[in-house]
Amino acid sequence: MRKLFLSISVVLLLINSNAQDKSPVKFGKISAEDFKTSVYSIDSNAAAVVIADIGTSSITGNSKGWFSIEFRHFKRIHILKKSSYELADVQIPLYTNGRSEEELQGLKAYTYNLENGKVVETKLDKSGVFQDKLSKNQLVKKFTFPGIKEGSIIEYEYTIHSDFIFNLQPWEFQGSYPRLWSEYNVSIPEFFYYVFLSQGNQYDLSRTTKDRVERFRVIDGGGTGASETFSFEAAVTDHRMVMKNIPSLKEESFTSTLDNHIAKIDFQLASYRQPLQPRDIMGNWTDVTKELLKDEDFGLQLSRDNGWLSDELKIAMNGASSDLDKAKNIYQYLQNNFTCTNYGRLYTDQPLKNILKEKKGSEAEINLLLVAMLRKAGLAADPLMLSTKSHGYALPVYPIMDKFNYVVCRTAIAGKTFYLDASRPRLGFGRLTWECYNGHARVINPEATSVEFSSDSLKENKITSLLLFLNEKGEISGKMQQIPGYYESYSLRSRIKDKGVEELFKDIKKDFGTDTDISNTRIDSLEKYDQPLQLNYDVKLNYENEDIIYLNPMFGEGYKENPFKSAIRTYPVEMPYAFDEIFVLRTDVPPGYEVDELPKSIKVNFDEEGNSFFEYIISNSGGVISFRSRIKLTRSYYLPEEYEILREFFNLIVSKQSEQIVFKKKK
Repeated sequence: MRKLFLSISVVLLLINSNAQDKSPVKFGKISAEDFKTSVYSIDSNAAAVVIADIGTSSITGNSKGWFSIEFRHFKRIHILKKSSYELADVQIPLYTNGRSEEELQGLKAYTYNLENGKVVETKLDKSGVFQDKLSKNQLVKKFTFPGIKEGSIIEYEYTIHSDFIFNLQPWEFQGSYPRLWSEYNVSIPEFFYYVFLSQGNQYDLSRTTKDRVERFRVIDGGGTGASETFSFEAAVTDHRMVMKNIPSLKEESFTSTLDNHIAKIDFQLASYRQPLQPRDIMGNWTDVTKELLKDEDFGLQLSRDNGWLSDELKIAMNGASSDLDKAKNIYQYLQNNFTCTNYGRLYTDQPLKNILKEKKGSEAEINLLLVAMLRKAGLAADPLMLSTKSHGYALPVYPIMDKFNYVVCRTAIAGKTFYLDASRPRLGFGRLTWECYNGHARVINPEATSVEFSSDSLKENKITSLLLFLNEKGEISGKMQQIPGYYESYSLRSRIKDKGVEELFKDIKKDFGTDTDISNTRIDSLEKYDQPLQLNYDVKLNYENEDIIYLNPMFGEGYKENPFKSAIRTYPVEMPYAFDEIFVLRTDVPPGYEVDELPKSIKVNFDEEGNSFFEYIISNSGGVISFRSRIKLTRSYYLPEEYEILREFFNLIVSKQSEQIVFKKKK
């Protein structure tokens, strides 16, 4: 099971622990002294530093008979290099339900520059604020700071008034630039219960709470013209969370999404409590799936008779008699005849009947149509919700819909379970892309069945063999055969679809270099999407009549650089799958030459059991060189404390696979 990572680490504090417990800056208080620092000790290479980021959320009674959230936000940033000018573009998200929306109030933004020893301020004009609609539930207000240059200090503050009590603002303590001070204050009355969801490396989080009593005043208009005022006292807990000197978090190789790992706190409204009418808001998975099955934009369309499917279903099944053949034919029919217009959807935007007619829709719409067609054919099928790697982890405990972004189909045939995604062309039956293997998923059925998709369960096996012989013309030539892993094959099929077979082999030729020719190219199983590809071609070496010949036995198939660049990594390595890569070479020594230098054989175990390892075995016997390189990693997920070992492991691989055989002309 994938868990949110939380590690314990020792961090050098850059703000003295005895320093003030209040923010070191206030809005509008800028002096020439603030511009003196051009290099900050927290990160001497930082292109910008967030001086302070402070948020406050509180809940108040409103004049609509309910409660509102007031979120106040202040942020100050020191721009140090041009590469950080992106920070001058600010977007403020606002929630809408189509009838009402959150309101942005009191926006103030200033750019400060030091000119001739004096602070010059440039105010954002209100005409420079624009609004876009991102989706049916999300608006964004955006603006760009004026007068930006290297050395500028920018700051802004605003308030969001929200009548959506479930939308208590989350807080990110960390980001892509270092932060000297990050503070969030949240006041929660006793009659609302929120679940606190923390993630990431919390470094030196200081968290305090204080209880008090507050009087709440709610005005209910009642819709009759007369209003009624309710006033009552209730306990309130003030939560204060402060982090200082938080290093930036940069995206590195093999990262699902940084949103999984930044230090952050989120909130989910779970229930109403007294003196309100007690009510469970979040519910449990069984309740949530039952509601989804009755939702017009999700499960309700699956429970109807759907007689309009009958004619199309006959075409799709194409005379199949067995349940497995029926499922395969229906899946392939949708896959080959429908176009996916959007990925990352949970609900339908139109009836499934329209999807069938138009032959296009989102991934959720196509896969819900697949469920409907399988059921119409008499097969057991259900939708399944998951979160793709780029979207972040879903939580198995809490039924939070925002944590999910993708719908596929689950079907059971003859006691075997298959997961299907008909929205992806060239994806085999019973296969999901590796992006879907992101931990918790949930079947939308009355039982709310939980499913775990672990990337460790994906094993990518790749075998490459190159056999070279001395022919009657004195040339060294032979045959290359390569069977990529399934997901590499899937990627190659898409590449071939876009650019063609010839372009693929042109790129392969480039990897071999100018001293090698390839010909008689062939790809097997190109249309057999359930199987990996097989690449075959002839190879001929064009060695010059030099005194010394250098030959890399990997022939362009080795690792040319370490994918792990950083010396330190504070969050996990998340490879898409475990893998086993084997490269085998057999070649004759060029005529008239002898082996002058031969790399040494080694085998290095990554783990104590020897299940994961790198081996490099090479020998010369009677003028024939035999070589084998194998990298096997049985896991895809590695904790930060394993990073240094993993990095050194790949350093060794890169170094070893770059070594060359040296042939010297015989005297």
